Parts: sequence; structure tokens; C-alpha cells
Amino acid sequence: MKPLLFTNKDLQKLITPMIVEQLLAVLVGMADTIMVAAVGESAVASVSLVDNINVLLIGLFMALATGGAVVAGQFLGHGDVKKASSAAQQLVFFMALFSVLIMALVYVGKWFILHIVFGQIEPDVMAYADTYLMIVTASIPFIAIYNAGAAIFRVQGNSAVSMKVSILMNGLNAAGNAILVLGLHSGVEGVAIPTLISRIVAAVMIISLLFSQTLTLHLSRKMKIQFDWGMIRRILRIGIPSGVENSMFQLGKLVLLSLISTFGTVAITANAVSNTVAAFAILPGQAIGMGMVTVVSQCVGADDHEQVRFYTKKLMKYAIGAMAVTNLLVMAAIPLITAAYQLSPETARITRQILIFHSICAIFIWTFSFTLPNALRAANDVTFAMVVSLLSMWFCRIVMGVILGAWIGLGVLGIWIAMILDWCVRSLFFLTRYHSGKWKKKKKLI
Repeated sequence: MKPLLFTNKDLQKLITPMIVEQLLAVLVGMADTIMVAAVGESAVASVSLVDNINVLLIGLFMALATGGAVVAGQFLGHGDVKKASSAAQQLVFFMALFSVLIMALVYVGKWFILHIVFGQIEPDVMAYADTYLMIVTASIPFIAIYNAGAAIFRVQGNSAVSMKVSILMNGLNAAGNAILVLGLHSGVEGVAIPTLISRIVAAVMIISLLFSQTLTLHLSRKMKIQFDWGMIRRILRIGIPSGVENSMFQLGKLVLLSLISTFGTVAITANAVSNTVAAFAILPGQAIGMGMVTVVSQCVGADDHEQVRFYTKKLMKYAIGAMAVTNLLVMAAIPLITAAYQLSPETARITRQILIFHSICAIFIWTFSFTLPNALRAANDVTFAMVVSLLSMWFCRIVMGVILGAWIGLGVLGIWIAMILDWCVRSLFFLTRYHSGKWKKKKKLI
């Protein structure tokens, strides 16, 4: 094996800020939900419904950012810093254009989202959702640009910068929520306005920092908005399959949300709280998965498949260990969680069932379903990952969710059982694919 591309110190420097960044985002999300709970369970339900749209879009932007990170990482591993910087610059250009188009599409399709996607929701939930959606949609271009900038810093091993910007963004968001919701007793707009302002600040700051010419990957100070469609096609070769996968995954969750909405506000709220807490439980696996993209893409660019296997195994061990810690913490904190959200006894009971079931399964299954496939994506094996994820989601998560939740009558718990079945199927296929070595035959992007 060639000299190692990443020391243990390099991995720690890369991954630790990502975990902190993910933790901050989740904690602020939990704080948002807790603060909006003061408005009522209908407000919690409305914010949860709209945030599923936001998660869908953020997942799409993160997938496109991953495409840019993989291309830039492979160029870095190959030693071509100039092409790597070009990939970074084109990623920012394309993300800005694409996100503005998406924002316009959301505004045009607002009625469809509120009345068709969200299904049969109560009038007060509808009113809150309308207000929240109108405000946070304006933040779409800014969160997209932030994700592009964060991916560029991560792929050059400088994830501490994106972490610091994230601290500022989430700090502004939390402070704004506290002032508007708790201090001025605003409704859901008290959560939406700080989200918009914090995302604007984060996008401006991270792009400004990328103009530093001392960075390995940076934006040119004489930057002209000029699209290099050859480079963009490279980015989209990774970004489109990953984006389709992420978007369809979130779309599937929205389909199930329409089903959950028929179970009533108790089910919607239990699902919302469980989703927020589950995001904390899986955050180390997500952070290490992002680190996997940086590490594996550079190993692929250096034509060193042995190091791909070495680092994949090492990072998977880190992920499993960290997931065990966070999920055990979640199970221990369930009484505090249900009390903090001021849940009714029935909502608390359902939430408790979901969180215990989710945490136990996440320790043993989640990383093979979501962290491991990032190694395949970074090695350009994105189509396989997309096909497996889509088929597993629709046949396991959606079909079985309807069967278990509605037909058998397990309600929202049945939806979560179907989700774990989806994890199991994904894990089986991704483990088989990785050990087959077929990803080694995929054409590089450089």
C-alpha cells in the first residue's frame, strides 16, 4: 500500500468539526420545536410538515454539493489543484442558479404543497403551515450556497471553517427564536424569520471566506460568472443520481406524511418529535459519511483502491461506535424529551415507543444503510446506490408503511417499522456490492 493519504490526526481534524456542526443543527432544530410548542401542538405539526419540504430541498442541495466534492476530491487526489478549484467554482455557480429556480417553483406550487402534499390537515395547522412556508422558502438560495461552500471546505480537509459558520448560523437562529417566540410571543413566524436571516448570513460569510487565495481550493477574486458545462456535467454525474435518491427519499417521507396526517394531530406531533430526536441519534453516522466522501474520493483520484478499503473499514468502525453512544443517550433521555416538548400522555406514549425501537435498530443497522454507500458514491458507483435506495424505499418503506400503518392498524409506529425494514434491505445490498469490488471498475471523473 502507498503512503497513507490521511493520518489519524487528519481524520480527527476532518470529522470532529462535522459532528459538532451536525450536533448544533439538530440541537437548534430541537430547540425550535420546543419553543414553537409554546404556541401549541398545531404549530408543532405545521412546522414539522413544512420542514419536511425543507429537508427534501436541503438533501437535494447536499447531493449536488457532494457531486462537486467528489469531483474536486478526485482532482486533489490526482494532484491537479487547478482543476479542483475550477470544480469548486462551477459548483457555486450552478448551485446559485438552480436554487433560485427551485425557490420560484415552491412559491408557484404553494397551493399544491399545502392542500395535496400535506393531505387532510386541520384548519389551524394549515394556517400555520402557510405562514411558515412563505417565509422559509425565501431562504432556499442561501442554504444551497452555504451547502456548496461547506462542501468545498470539507473536501480540502478544512471542515472547521464550515463548523464555525454553522455555529454562527445556528446561534443566530436560536437567539432569534427565543426573542420572537418566547419574548414577543410570536407564532410560527417567530421561528421562520430567524431561519431566513441566519441562512443569509451563513451564505454570505462562507462565500466571502472562499475568496481567500491561501486556501488550496478557493474562488478567484476576478471571478466572472461563466459556466463550464464540461465540469458541471462531471459534477452532475455524481450529483444527479444522489440528488434523485435524496429527493425521492424525502418525497417518500412526504407521501407517508400524508398518510400520517389521517391519523390525527397526536400522530403528526409524535412523528415530528421523534424525527427531531432521531436526527440527533444518527448525527455521527451522517457526519462520518460526509467525511467518507472526502477521504474515498481522494483515494480514488490517487488510484489506490487498497486505501479505499482501509479507510472505509476504519470510518465504519468509528461510525458504529459513535452511533451506539448517541442512541443510548437518546433512550436514557426519553422521559426528559417528552416532558420538554410538553406532550400529552397519548402523544408521549407513542413517541416513547418510536424512539426506543428506532434507537435499538439504528445502533446495528443504520451505518450500513447510509454511511457505507457514501464510499460507493465517492468511487463513482452512484447509479447502483440510487437504484437500490429508490426500490427499497418504495417497496419497503412506502408499501409496507401503508400495509402496517393503515391496513393492519399500527398507525404511526407501523410507518417506523417499515422504515427499519427499508434499512435492512439497503444494508444487505450495499454490503454485498462493496465486498464484490465492482465499484473499482467505475470510470473516474478526472
